[in-house]
Amino acid sequence: MKKKTIFRNLVVACLAGFLVLGWSIPASYAQAKYPSRPISFVCPWGAGGGTDRVARMLAVLLEKDLGQPVTVVNRTGGGGAVGHTAGATASPDGYTMTIVTVEITMMHWMGLAKVNYKDFKPVALINFDPAGVNVRTDAPWATLKDLLAYAKANPGKLKATGTGKGGIWDLSRAGMLKAAGISIDAIPWVPSEGAAPGLAELVAGGIAVVTCSLPEAASLIEAKRVKSLAIMGDKRAEIFPDVPTLKELGIDWSMGAWRGVCVPKDTPDAVAKTLEKSLEKAVASAEFKDFMKKNGFGIMWAPAAEYAKFMAEGDKAMGAMMKEVGLVK
Repeated sequence: MKKKTIFRNLVVACLAGFLVLGWSIPASYAQAKYPSRPISFVCPWGAGGGTDRVARMLAVLLEKDLGQPVTVVNRTGGGGAVGHTAGATASPDGYTMTIVTVEITMMHWMGLAKVNYKDFKPVALINFDPAGVNVRTDAPWATLKDLLAYAKANPGKLKATGTGKGGIWDLSRAGMLKAAGISIDAIPWVPSEGAAPGLAELVAGGIAVVTCSLPEAASLIEAKRVKSLAIMGDKRAEIFPDVPTLKELGIDWSMGAWRGVCVPKDTPDAVAKTLEKSLEKAVASAEFKDFMKKNGFGIMWAPAAEYAKFMAEGDKAMGAMMKEVGLVK
């Protein structure tokens, strides 16, 4: 009888052990195996634009490193509000990340969306590009001075686009006009879902000016359908060295857009770190560097901690700048 009791106790102990293992092993196994299924990469801007192209290049490289499909999902609308909101409010499980743009530090100031940089957990900053002033090749203005003189003499006749109302390219336009001593209403802004549709409208003749990065306009510039009159950077762009800076033309104004990768704010730190390491490999790769150089995109790397500080400082600066140029009261 005593032997039976001992045997029964051993069986119970073994079953309890199996139950414990049965519950604990899968959890740790799943964590070690992240990612174990496809990842969605939200892009708040339209297909074919600069943000979309950078996102798709990153998706290819991340997929190779992580061993799971990374699919770019374009969620456009509201001048970036729809996509950024979708990315911020997604399940914080590591299977939705967002290519966040500078507009995250701007939209809430304009009242266009409640979402802001605090709704995300930063992974890494990967890119920065200054704005360019682009017109049709057959436009009557040979220089930026000609364009601004016409706009000043004919306020409201020309229209500009390139992003949503209050977006980075809108602020670029407003800041340039103010710095040149011209009313920001001299060239009114028409909202669009990004540079690609804006440039298409420019070529079609519905818009006179598109303020966007030179890389976004590069294919049309090379095809002689669009010309860039100036760039809002501190130095000329390598991709188009003949395009002067605003400062060279006597206008003290610079402005540009950045792109980074974020996940929802409650995403586990270990998951965000895995993505950060994978992104660092991608950005350091020859394939990514060649892609960025060929397309004229600037690489600007900052890991999560630095990127968080960058966004916080940028948000404060953008609020002040938008008030200065009259986009926010």
